[in-house]
Amino acid sequence: MAEVVTDLTVREIERAVTTVLGRSVRLQDETDIARDLSVDSLALMNIVMELEDRFDISIPLDRLADIQTIGDLSALITELRA
Repeated sequence: MAEVVTDLTVREIERAVTTVLGRSVRLQDETDIARDLSVDSLALMNIVMELEDRFDISIPLDRLADIQTIGDLSALITELRA
């Protein structure tokens, strides 16, 4: 069941990133947000705001420092939704 939730979360992250970046992206758990997606801090904040709206959660800014990959972000969202 956790894998299904993670897959759905990654798909929603993919939609949010596509919306913010204005280009289609395919994400996997291993995708490095800064390196692979060329996301700067402003784009990351816009992605975070989009995800907060989509999941109706608040992502603490201090937790973002630990986020490097899409898998990390997905795990954080899953944790915050629990």
